[in-house]
Amino acid sequence: MKLIIASNNKHKIVEIKTMIGEWFDEVLSQSDAGFFDDVEETGSTFSENSYIKASAIADKFKGYAVIADDSGLMVDALNGEPGVYSARYCGVHGNDKANNDLLLKNMLGEKNRTARFVSAITLIMPDGKVFSTEGKVEGEILFEERGTGGFGYDPLFLSIELNKTFGEASADEKNTISHRARALSSLRNLLLIQNKLG
Repeated sequence: MKLIIASNNKHKIVEIKTMIGEWFDEVLSQSDAGFFDDVEETGSTFSENSYIKASAIADKFKGYAVIADDSGLMVDALNGEPGVYSARYCGVHGNDKANNDLLLKNMLGEKNRTARFVSAITLIMPDGKVFSTEGKVEGEILFEERGTGGFGYDPLFLSIELNKTFGEASADEKNTISHRARALSSLRNLLLIQNKLG
């Protein structure tokens, strides 16, 4: 079975390939598969946006499995922001530095630093069957960036379990406890129950 990852985010593609690549005969990014459209994420939740992205590609590539992840950071002191707008919090999609700078600005004076990363995954199988899962990881927002690894808000997110930021963590450490890892683990369990994996 061939899988298309509904993303142009190189970091996210690497993470998903690393965690589930062995499940499939071949794993392609959406651009590898020839899908170059920008899918408008109009949902109000991570789950809705994940399904929107997966279904847009599944509609064009029959016979492939398609997986989409929509994920982001939810900060309690900011009433769940940046949430579904995490990648474009500053108004420009994918500008990590500007997003982090705005987050720090909006958190000035806030004593409550609790936050979580959330990942919603949708997998649409070649037969049209849809599987949806979600994963979360708890942490705190620091007052300054620490570490140069990862991407997005990773250098500002102090993982409670690792006692270091995702920016300081190795890829193996992050992939063990991350929100995306947990969503993918739940997905694997669902697929095993449904006998969709060997």
